[in-house]
Amino acid sequence: MGILIALIPAIAWGSIGLVSGKMGGNAYQQTLGMTIGALFFGIGTLIVARPTIDTNTWIFGIVSGLFWALGQGNQFRSMKFMGVSMAVPMSTGLQLVANALAGALLFHEWKSGHDITLGLIAVVVLIIGATLTSHRDKVAGGAASSHNMPAGIQALIISTIGYAGYTIVYTWAGLDATAVVLPQSIGMLAGAIVLSAKHNPIAKGTAKNILTGIFWGVGNIFMLMATKDVGLAVAFSLSQMGIVISTYGSIFLLGEHKTKREMVYVTVGSLLVIAGGVIFGIMKA
Repeated sequence: MGILIALIPAIAWGSIGLVSGKMGGNAYQQTLGMTIGALFFGIGTLIVARPTIDTNTWIFGIVSGLFWALGQGNQFRSMKFMGVSMAVPMSTGLQLVANALAGALLFHEWKSGHDITLGLIAVVVLIIGATLTSHRDKVAGGAASSHNMPAGIQALIISTIGYAGYTIVYTWAGLDATAVVLPQSIGMLAGAIVLSAKHNPIAKGTAKNILTGIFWGVGNIFMLMATKDVGLAVAFSLSQMGIVISTYGSIFLLGEHKTKREMVYVTVGSLLVIAGGVIFGIMKA
């Protein structure tokens, strides 16, 4: 049962790029709408679970939420520049690498030669996978793809820094998972407001993307449940399986064009990203 619960975040989070793509709006409107939806879930968690929220939880929860807003906002930007089918697998791989290195260097989670060996193998596999998903064929006449790769890569780097800060702050502070939901959602919303202030935040795209935040909230709740049943390592690794949904959904539902060779690269790259996540799960388990 725990494994089935752990697969729900993969479905919910893997659908975020597809839902936001259908809802429309620019990257900033998508981020703001998503955080409003997340705040609804934070308030709901407070009402239902009634957790005790102390000063540390408020401070570090809000800070981690601000980092998340930076990460998610720039992930949406990378999707605009590169397409969902390319940006999401690369973002997933970079997040796994960043979290793994943070665990090894900051929290000393790699405690043996076995851990170091598996960890390095996983990092290499993830890097190769992320690189393969970014492959683009030349179009007619030898011209480059219409995707803005430099801007997309820059957005992904900033996004990875934001997501890494989100998890590092949360882990370092040792916050209770239930208590931190509301403070994090407040930080997320505050960060989104700052990021979107100069980008027409009051728009239909913002309102529509509240649904995106609900998808995120569903994934977050079941991620917490799965963590209690099967552990963080297994739950987080399974949640990365959502890249299959986002990658192929963007191609077949959002109409992102791929040549036959690009499909091969994306498929192999996505499988390697999943494999890297599974290796981390095995290592930590």
